[in-house]
Amino acid sequence: MTEAQATPQTGKRVLLAKPRGYCAGVDRAVQTVEEALKLYGTPIYVRKQIVHNKHVVQTLEAQGAIFVEENEEVPEGATVIFSAHGVAPEVYEQARVRSLKAIDATCPLVTKVHHEARRFAAEDYDILLIGHEGHEEVIGTAGEAPAHIQLVDGPEDVENVTVRDPNKVVWLSQTTLSVDETLETVARLKKRLPLLQSPPSDDICYATSNRQHVVKEIAAECDVVLVVGSRNSSNSVRLVEVALDAGARAGHLVDFAHEIDDAWLAGATTVGLTSGASVPEELVQQVLAHLAERGFTDVEEITTADERLTFSLPQELKRDMKAAAAAAARG
Repeated sequence: MTEAQATPQTGKRVLLAKPRGYCAGVDRAVQTVEEALKLYGTPIYVRKQIVHNKHVVQTLEAQGAIFVEENEEVPEGATVIFSAHGVAPEVYEQARVRSLKAIDATCPLVTKVHHEARRFAAEDYDILLIGHEGHEEVIGTAGEAPAHIQLVDGPEDVENVTVRDPNKVVWLSQTTLSVDETLETVARLKKRLPLLQSPPSDDICYATSNRQHVVKEIAAECDVVLVVGSRNSSNSVRLVEVALDAGARAGHLVDFAHEIDDAWLAGATTVGLTSGASVPEELVQQVLAHLAERGFTDVEEITTADERLTFSLPQELKRDMKAAAAAAARG
């Protein structure tokens, strides 16, 4: 018996999107901090937010993680973890100069874009990086080849693009963008630069694409779509935009259930619910409980993809964990 069949029908329902929440890269990054705390003890320093989620950061802080903006804030010789969004080469160099033990929790899908940037720069291409100015991932990728990369911040920015040789141009993208908006940006770029090359494989990550796809499926049926996620989370912000573009009457981003305004639910019969790729499932369950208290007891989970991808922990951490386990076995 499903949850929807087990509860009395109120005429108010929730369409619960799946996939939602943690992606493989976020899961790996959070686990990296947790395992480092167990292995090395406190404090463990993390450069920038490990992932863009308020609750996750607060939880890790309570366990002993200290979040800093730059390496200069980390005591010399201490352990620092680089966030899932990736860093420029100069950040590694700063860590080396300060004798920091650096653990790289960059999402492997972001690392792939870094590799692409280095390769195309080595071949002397102009690289058009589609992304949002100031986002940590964009800063890290651009830092791989600053002389070759120029940012294209959405379709409206295309007219500002200048290249040295229209025969040697490639586009790359931030991994957490709106799929549709990125395709529109690429289409406009190709009108100006017909020989523009595409990355060897899609840069927008599978989790971002999947979460947007299921929201498109449910949006037109929804009076309001609630997205659980933080405001500095690019993929969470995009989910609200996608919902509205796909026909939802309203859309709102919340970190926690208590932020939901009852006025948003007034007159609503169908609420869509999803969460960004850096959001733990417990926050979604709290929103479901909040909605149930307001009569939204009929919950239908809409599934459009089955995600099974996992990423192994960073090599430097795995090596130390293995050494610690061997020492414990001997002792």
